[in-house]
Amino acid sequence: QVQLVESGGGLVQPGGSLRLSCAASGGFFSTMGWYRQAPGKQRELVAQITSGHTTNYADSVKGRFTISRDNAKKTVYLQMNSLKPEDTAVYYCNRVPGTINWGQGTQVTVSS
Repeated sequence: QVQLVESGGGLVQPGGSLRLSCAASGGFFSTMGWYRQAPGKQRELVAQITSGHTTNYADSVKGRFTISRDNAKKTVYLQMNSLKPEDTAVYYCNRVPGTINWGQGTQVTVSS
């Protein structure tokens, strides 16, 4: 059974940066993604990457976020730059499509 553990969140001022990590154990999927869920909103997919490193982004984060992966380490990263208050959410990684059990996520708060 694959387990996903996210880390790297925190409190950052608008315009700041954070780098999230997601470590997978028990397996690693061909396409992985970063999702986020803000208070009172549905979970949304913000970035995805294939095993061949092809990426795709939601319009809301395009040009600011960069997803990458290390297949040998079974780890997916999300570099987030120029953060905005509306990026505040719990961030999760998971398979794309067809999510499996969700990890605990990592909280990102963008506030001055």
